[in-house]
Amino acid sequence: VQLQASGGGLVQAGESLRLSCAMSGRTGSRYVSWFRQAPGKERDFVAAIKWSGGSTHYEDSVKGRFTISRDNAKNTVYLQMNSLKPEDTAVYYCAADSRIILSSISNSHAYDYWGQGTLVTVSS
Repeated sequence: VQLQASGGGLVQAGESLRLSCAMSGRTGSRYVSWFRQAPGKERDFVAAIKWSGGSTHYEDSVKGRFTISRDNAKNTVYLQMNSLKPEDTAVYYCAADSRIILSSISNSHAYDYWGQGTLVTVSS
């Protein structure tokens, strides 16, 4: 499975961005997730979507501001980010795995496939 993340950029606080994660190759992922990594920090879970059924899960600090969704026909997962804050500044990565279970979706080590990351910078 190959993942291609895109959509990052420089925005001001309060503005919006939409990230895309296009998947190709041997798909069939159980969960597709977004993580982010700020300079000098660990890679943290942001949101996940179950490919079958579309159930979603969010890290507390992004609930109500970010929305994860998928387009089955395009094999693409999106992360709509609204009301962005400077603390959202990070490199955002999409990840996928075909065997991961719900209790592990926030664990970056549980994913086999990763995109290359896209930088989101939010200025104050």
